[in-house]
Amino acid sequence: MKRVFIDANVLVAVMNKEYPLFSDAARVLSLADKSSYNLYTSPVCLAIGFYFVEKKSGTSQAKRKLKLLLEHIKVTTVDDKIVRQALNNASIHDVEDGMQYYSALGSGCTYIVTEDKDDYYFSEIKIASCKEFLGDHFSNI
Repeated sequence: MKRVFIDANVLVAVMNKEYPLFSDAARVLSLADKSSYNLYTSPVCLAIGFYFVEKKSGTSQAKRKLKLLLEHIKVTTVDDKIVRQALNNASIHDVEDGMQYYSALGSGCTYIVTEDKDDYYFSEIKIASCKEFLGDHFSNI
């Protein structure tokens, strides 16, 4: 079972149908329907996603899209321990990225899929863009 963390920018691209990323991001999220994948995101990513969808489509649509997403993706934990790990790692400059990272790590994720790979310069787990994740590792999808 592959555990894959999905960053906020991927969620926003799908929920707002932002091209050109939408096609690859939607393919990544479609992996949630395969039994060999578990997709995760954090409460922070969901809040970020909600914010950008609400700006574009309104509160009602944003809630509907988030509920639909939650039917297919698991939510990691961001608690005191995760926040402190992000704050205490001197190599992490952006605490939000650190929280995403430790949240993914705490859920056993082996990949983080993001379009902002440079944000995870400190990561000890694999970081891939949507295109890289699909092409390099799962070309049969």
